[in-house]
Amino acid sequence: MTKPAVDAKGSINLRIEARTRQLIDEAATALGKTRTEFMVDTARARAIDVLLDQRLFELDAANHTAFVDALDQPPPPGLKLQALLARQPGWEA
Repeated sequence: MTKPAVDAKGSINLRIEARTRQLIDEAATALGKTRTEFMVDTARARAIDVLLDQRLFELDAANHTAFVDALDQPPPPGLKLQALLARQPGWEA
């Protein structure tokens, strides 16, 4: 099975109320964009926000101290970490 090309495009079909479509069209026009450009840009930005928000976590005082200590004294980066840091984020593709 081969991976799809990075530039491959697909379609998303949506059924929306006429008022919602009109609102989207007005917003797109205000920005000088087509409906498709507006919807893709907006959905993409929201998707990035959602994924970045998943990075929040809470710790009690003892675990927070251990976490901060680990951040202050990290091990040297291994091959897997170097490969991860070299990857381009999906939203920059």
